[in-house]
Amino acid sequence: QVQLVESEGGLVQTGGSLRLSCVASGWRFSSYSMGWFRQAPGKEREFVAGISRLGSNTDYADSVKGRFTVSRDNAKNTVYLQMTSLKPEDTAVYYCAARPNPGLFAIDYNMGLYDYWGHGTQVTVSS
Repeated sequence: QVQLVESEGGLVQTGGSLRLSCVASGWRFSSYSMGWFRQAPGKEREFVAGISRLGSNTDYADSVKGRFTVSRDNAKNTVYLQMTSLKPEDTAVYYCAARPNPGLFAIDYNMGLYDYWGHGTQVTVSS
């Protein structure tokens, strides 16, 4: 059974850092590109960061560029999101997602292309 399990988020102060992880099971991890999305209260879910199958290509939403870093360890079936210089507007539920059979360097921004999703984890940044 395909599963994505995210680590706990947390409460951090403005300017702080937090690393999220997402462990996959039940499928060949390296066959999937991975994405991180977030959804703030009253807002639509949005793309945050993406990483290609082997980790050679990454991309970010403009709002997090230079502050967030996505990475993956295919040997551990895990994708990470390192978040630094956090701002109150980063407060949201964060989701990891898996997109099956993409091109080798592909990153997908469209939520509809992702077949599997984690349960979501709350990140709250206090001002």
